[in-house]
Amino acid sequence: MTTFRDDGAAALEWAASYLERVRDLPVLSQVAPGAIRAALPARAPEAPEPFAAVLRDLDDVLMPGLTHWQSPRYFAYFASTASEPGILAELLSAALNQVGILWRASPALQELEEVALAWLADLLGLPEGWHGHIEDTASTGLVTALAAARAASPGKRVVVCSEHTHSSTAKAARLLELELRPVRGNAGHGMRLDEVDLSGACALVATIGTTSSAAIDPVPELAAMCADAGVWLHVDAAYAGSAAVCPELRPLFAGWEQADSLGVNPHKWLLTPMDCSALWSRRPDDLRNAFSLVPEYLRVSEDVASLSEYGVPLGRRFRALKLWAVLRCYGREGLQAVIREHVRLAGLFEQWVRDEPRWEVCAPRHFSLVCFRRDGSDEENEALLERINATGLVFLSHTRLDGRLVLRLAIGNAGTTEDDVRLAWEVLRREAL
Repeated sequence: MTTFRDDGAAALEWAASYLERVRDLPVLSQVAPGAIRAALPARAPEAPEPFAAVLRDLDDVLMPGLTHWQSPRYFAYFASTASEPGILAELLSAALNQVGILWRASPALQELEEVALAWLADLLGLPEGWHGHIEDTASTGLVTALAAARAASPGKRVVVCSEHTHSSTAKAARLLELELRPVRGNAGHGMRLDEVDLSGACALVATIGTTSSAAIDPVPELAAMCADAGVWLHVDAAYAGSAAVCPELRPLFAGWEQADSLGVNPHKWLLTPMDCSALWSRRPDDLRNAFSLVPEYLRVSEDVASLSEYGVPLGRRFRALKLWAVLRCYGREGLQAVIREHVRLAGLFEQWVRDEPRWEVCAPRHFSLVCFRRDGSDEENEALLERINATGLVFLSHTRLDGRLVLRLAIGNAGTTEDDVRLAWEVLRREAL
């Protein structure tokens, strides 16, 4: 009979072995829809099974259906890394199994979350004193921010955003029964100031690092317009915000200190396992007014505002533990080194594209995302993307800019090397012939 220690050692060995070999696995899963479901039993087992059976089926059944986000050759969407300190802290978080429904239920959970968010704010150069807490994703954080904005401006039911704003803005507006007012993008795909109309608006969502092209909205000007009109400004920096740890990149974030709320995802570019999204606000009283509802059975004698009073969920996981572990084990210097290398590699890839006949860069590069395409039709570029991803050697994604299909290469995995990026370019050129 195996023990928790035996099974734990086997699981840790499996995880370590996986991280060592993930570069050599097909990055994009090649299975057909329904294949994994068909390979699994239709019902749960009647008798207990050993944990070793779970690890065996992880290898034999589930592995073909995994797209390897941990691969250094994952260049789709926005690449990410679950670093080793974050993985270990996630294990400890599960072992502790804290349920942060209120401060008393886990003082360490709440206060470490407050400290970790303050640390991160300092690393990013944000103002002191902002309220910060962790949401699961930026999508949830956006719902939180827009709900607070709606409550703070009764009767105003419009959300203004760029046409390139993440789709979570439209989803949040739908959930909150708000009207979405998109604004066209300029030549660099940032929001056009001359078309911003704040009449009837409770909020404006500006983005630093859009999903399609990592474009940057003119945040300082938008902040001034919002302040004059009494409109809540939410800045979505889910992907790019981590880059502010590098002082030389801080000018790209001008104006975000004037936001009413701000979202950054450490689980995208700050080495923290999914899920961990930071949400800060300089208007915590408005968040609490929108969300605080404390039933009798949760009333306590301590004069402490619980984090559950600032957002939708009552219960919360001990997410701060993994963020805290990453910040401690990498430090400012380690985080900066990762970001700077990714920006360097993206610049290198961008130059290869510029130098190659029949290829073009399709958007300004601010961070570690390069948007590009091959001469030819949208259909030809889409077919090229399919051929590239079918090789399993790398995984890229696409978007549409200025009415054209565009390929995206996003660098964000801590293990990605120049050789990995060069391989991606070699595969692109080979498959384009």
